[in-house]
Amino acid sequence: MSSLLNDRMSVSPFRLVVLATGGTLEKRYDAHVGELTLEHSMIETIIGTLEQPDIEVHIERVMAIDSLEMGAPERQTLGDQMAAVLDNDVAHAVLITHGTDTLPDTARALAKRFPELDRPVLLTGAMVPFATADSDGLQNVAQAVMAARLLPPGVYGVLHSRVIAATQIAKDYDRLTMIAQ
Repeated sequence: MSSLLNDRMSVSPFRLVVLATGGTLEKRYDAHVGELTLEHSMIETIIGTLEQPDIEVHIERVMAIDSLEMGAPERQTLGDQMAAVLDNDVAHAVLITHGTDTLPDTARALAKRFPELDRPVLLTGAMVPFATADSDGLQNVAQAVMAARLLPPGVYGVLHSRVIAATQIAKDYDRLTMIAQ
């Protein structure tokens, strides 16, 4: 195990790489077209609202899509970007922002592609856009940042005060949350 990963819980500064893919978390209402769009990145604003004096966050925009558009080619691109982060040994953990509709599929694909991780990889998103009232986005991102420091290596979904292993996560459309199956 690299020296970068020794004692993640107490290391300061803790280095977190955020790979942003879009999803509902980053949608904003565009009055010109009368709908929610992904035209402007929101992850910098979301991360900027968090008080985290000993965490260095590096944000990389991988794509800006609704997760219903996340297919095998997009997962390949995301996995390649994640591999570059892991190979460069620049982060103690990786946080991926992702739409919730296909977050479980991406989590499983990443867990399959990277079965021998030496740090946690967390996926999070929102059921309600950060830029609107009653969003769950800030809570989910804040909890994922904290979980990044506490979890053992592996791929997880972190939403609504839950941490769910990639192999067990599913979206509950009736309750608008993620569950373990």
